[in-house]
Amino acid sequence: MFANQYPHFQKGRILKREMLENLRDYPREFLDIYFQDYSNGVIVGANIIVADTLLIISNGIMKHNGRLYILNNSYELPYEATGHETILKVRFAEEINDLDFSNYTTTIVLDDSLELAHNELELARFKLKLGAKLRSQHIDFFDFATEFNTVNYLHCQYAGLHKSTYHPLILQYFARELLKNRPSNPYDIAFAMECLNHERVQRDAIDFYICNRLELDYQSLTNNQIHKYLNRILMEAKGGGRMKGLSQGRPKRVIVD
Repeated sequence: MFANQYPHFQKGRILKREMLENLRDYPREFLDIYFQDYSNGVIVGANIIVADTLLIISNGIMKHNGRLYILNNSYELPYEATGHETILKVRFAEEINDLDFSNYTTTIVLDDSLELAHNELELARFKLKLGAKLRSQHIDFFDFATEFNTVNYLHCQYAGLHKSTYHPLILQYFARELLKNRPSNPYDIAFAMECLNHERVQRDAIDFYICNRLELDYQSLTNNQIHKYLNRILMEAKGGGRMKGLSQGRPKRVIVD
């Protein structure tokens, strides 16, 4: 499970090997400073692999209430088909103190409640039919929104600067498919390169790209809206649609001499 543990060095206490190893293995100040401006959410890793009747969550780092939590080893969680939407959640426990450590722990659970409590964070969700197999490998960009039998990252809270952002795995699929169709729109090329060259794309950059690209009034988009609009852009590129210019959709005049 995800956890955060640090030793207590106090007068009169016996200095234990475990306390020194904890200090050695966890460069706390560096990590706290480096990620201090990041929002709550997944920092890195915590990807999901389906193996028979188990969900395997890879090792990773996440942030909650200004504190980093580390999953050092992959975690296995059994699942079953219910036919209902199920959310894979990380649930953060209250601080527990003992003589040696302050402990911040979590539990990883499957929950059919679509609401997130103040101490919960979503990693993914799925809706598995009885008798069907769950899959974590996606065919293409649109497949991330498949309703049944597929791990869905659309609502995963991924950490970004000051506000959470979109899962980079989805954006990487979008960028690869877009670039394979040789886009001519400069917005498309610049955004696709941003998705492939950086570990995450900040939320404002995504909103500005979509709104400018589709000539929408600027707005903060939901995760569902982002996928819908990116799919629209991708379908246009695959269909050979021409670049949207500022005049697209406006009345046109034909002058006859």
